[in-house]
Amino acid sequence: MTGTGTARAGDPERGTLDKAAGENFPVAPFFLPKDWRTDLIAVYGFARLVDDIGDGDLAPGGADARLLGVSPAEAADRLLLLDAFEADLDRVFHGTPAHPLLRRLQATVRRRSLTPEPFLGLIAANRQDQLVTRYETYDDLLAYCELSANPVGRLVLAVTGTSTPERIRLSDAICTALQIVEHLQDVAEDLGRDRIYLPAEDMKRFHVQEADLAAKTASASVRALVAYEAQRARELLNEGAPLVGSVHGRLKLLLAGFVAGGRAALRAIAAAEHDVLPGPPKPGKLQLLREVGVTLRGEG
Repeated sequence: MTGTGTARAGDPERGTLDKAAGENFPVAPFFLPKDWRTDLIAVYGFARLVDDIGDGDLAPGGADARLLGVSPAEAADRLLLLDAFEADLDRVFHGTPAHPLLRRLQATVRRRSLTPEPFLGLIAANRQDQLVTRYETYDDLLAYCELSANPVGRLVLAVTGTSTPERIRLSDAICTALQIVEHLQDVAEDLGRDRIYLPAEDMKRFHVQEADLAAKTASASVRALVAYEAQRARELLNEGAPLVGSVHGRLKLLLAGFVAGGRAALRAIAAAEHDVLPGPPKPGKLQLLREVGVTLRGEG
C-alpha cells in the first residue's frame, strides 16, 4: 500500500492495520458488530505483523524491532525478531506485552478466551519461510498451509463463538485455498525472495524450470501449471463453502466474503490466461460482489 512505510516509521500499529484494505478478503467489514470488528482487527494486526517480520517488510527506522527489544544491529535477523515476537506473545497470556499490536490483542485474547496455539502456528510458518524455500510435494505445501493459513480461520470462528469440529474442517479447506491463491498471484514476488510455493513434483510434471518463473510473461507450460494449481484451490474452496450455510446473519456474509474473495481472485487469474508473472491478477469490486451473491445462494 502506498505510504505504508512512512506510516510504519512513525506509528507501527497504524501502519500494519492499514494494510487490511489490500487483502483478497474482508478483514473486519463495517456490517459486523463492533465487538467482532475490534477483535478481528486485533487478530489481523498480529497476523500481518508476523508476516511482515517473516518477509522482511518492516518499515525502515526499526520501530518494531525496538518495541520487541531487538537492537538496531540485529534488526535484520528475521529469526531473532520472530523469537522476540514469540516472547512478546507469551506476555499476552502471562504479563504485559511491549508491542502495541500485542497489547491490542491481549484484550481480545481475554475477552474471547483464545489459546496460544493458532498464534504460535503463524509464527512457526514464518520461521519455516526462513529455512524452507522450496516444497517437493503438494502434501508438503498443505502442511505449510496448516501453519500459515488455517489458524486465521480458526481464530475467526473462535472470536465469533462458532467453533465446532466440522466448521473447523471446512474453514481449514477455505483458508488453505486462499493461501494457494495468494501463492499463485505472487509467484514473481515470491521468487524475488527466493521462495517457490509451486510443488517441485508439479513443476517437473509440467516441464517448468525455476528460470521459467523469472520470465516477464508465462510460457504455455507455466500457464498450464498455474491452471492446475488454481483448480486445486477451486476444489478446496468448494469443499469448504458449506461453512457459509452453517451459520447465520452477519457472520454468514463475512464467511461468504472469504470464499468469494478466493473465487474472484481465481477468476482474475483465469482472465489473465493464467499468466501471473507480470504481476498479481486482481479482481474488481463488481466481480467480488457477484461471487458473494453466488456463494450466498450456495452455487458455484
